[in-house]
Amino acid sequence: MITAAAPHDTQHMGWFARSEAWLDSKGKGAWITAMVLGFVFFWPVGLALLFYMIWSKNMFKKSSCSRSFQRRMHVMTPTGNTAFDSYREDTLRRLEDEQKSFEDFLQRLRDAKDKSEFDQFMDERATKAAHERMQTEDA
Repeated sequence: MITAAAPHDTQHMGWFARSEAWLDSKGKGAWITAMVLGFVFFWPVGLALLFYMIWSKNMFKKSSCSRSFQRRMHVMTPTGNTAFDSYREDTLRRLEDEQKSFEDFLQRLRDAKDKSEFDQFMDERATKAAHERMQTEDA
């Protein structure tokens, strides 16, 4: 279960603490953006933000990806309604099959493109070799 963080009381905070709370509320992307902008406008600010992010462990917090994984795992838990659970399993299985066949199709396309490019390379190489051979025979 994911719980939201308690909102910060920003009235009794200094500007630094308010800024930190604001960046925390926006997520890791806001911290990275602030760091990059710090490097762009005045590099010591960017460096200070980088060190602060590493020191405060903001750089290594769990991302929203783990939350989305937890939501996906929640989808897989049985609801108690056997008809719906069966329908959901069939639909997910069908989607996985479609995804697999589409990935196979894309791989066949890549293989065909690779073969076509290789054949073109070999043809150009043979043409160039034949052209050089004709030039050396004429000389």
